[in-house]
Amino acid sequence: MLLAGDIGGTKTDLAVFSTETGPRKPLAQAEFPSSKYSSLEEIVREFLTRVSFPIDRACFDVAGPVIGGRVKATNLPWVVEEAKLAQEMDISNVRLINDLEAIALAVPILEPDDLETLNPGEPVNGGSVAVIAPGTGLGQAFLTWDGQRYRAYASEGGHADFAPTNALQIGLLQYLQERFGHVSYERVCSGIGIPSIYEYLRDRAYAPETPALAARLAATTDQTPLIVESAVRPGEPDALGLATIQTFVEVLGAEAGNLALKVLATGGVYLGGGMPLHVLPVLKGGSFLNAFRDKGRFAELLGKMPIHVITCQAALVGAAHYGLEMTGR
Repeated sequence: MLLAGDIGGTKTDLAVFSTETGPRKPLAQAEFPSSKYSSLEEIVREFLTRVSFPIDRACFDVAGPVIGGRVKATNLPWVVEEAKLAQEMDISNVRLINDLEAIALAVPILEPDDLETLNPGEPVNGGSVAVIAPGTGLGQAFLTWDGQRYRAYASEGGHADFAPTNALQIGLLQYLQERFGHVSYERVCSGIGIPSIYEYLRDRAYAPETPALAARLAATTDQTPLIVESAVRPGEPDALGLATIQTFVEVLGAEAGNLALKVLATGGVYLGGGMPLHVLPVLKGGSFLNAFRDKGRFAELLGKMPIHVITCQAALVGAAHYGLEMTGR
């Protein structure tokens, strides 16, 4: 039996899989709030007390660069090591992979019901595929065709320099530089970036802040869900919340277009992570696609690239797929 896990800055999902049922049908599954635990080992210990399956191998995807079987989680105060996990679980076969590599590994086995299409495009058979996933942070990955199968590659492209595309975003860059120094795309286009965009627009009076939302934000340490909720609520969305998410979506579209150009993603662009699903009504509004295509002479090429939002737990599926294949090899 395989224990697979998707370890993110906000939550950790663990599940048990078997070769017979495959990577899309967990035999047992549980979700844990990552920040409530001091380590992944602590979560694994708790999960294993809940299940009775004989675990003989494990694969975990982690948000951060995996080097030599070790990763320092990007948005958690954890260092995760294959050897330490193997000792904790008393098994020898433990693998760590990057979380975006896991999502990319899942892409070739996704089904139509796992996707919400933003642009059907004209997919090229065997064309490269781009994956961009705003969640707590901003992950990126890509796949290339080797003649027989797609191979997935991790990236830390979300930490590249933020490049504003209009006057409002130039002001946002300057605002964030004063606070943080270096400003990456992740600093803007992620769950951790949403409150910063909101504060910038509020401080520059792009839209008024309502007292009710201000009071709710002041009373919580996690402002992102409240801002998103205010922007997408039916009827009359909050003006400042909507302006925040609109800016987020435009930046996401521009950076997705950048990644698509860099890997020539004629096979498609896939949006993963938690944020796209939460802001789907705004994503469908047109500003994402406009920003994605706004690449001068390459606008026509980008317009032909399929774009999909992943609606399932792709990282967990990818980690399970890799873990089951790993044993087969």
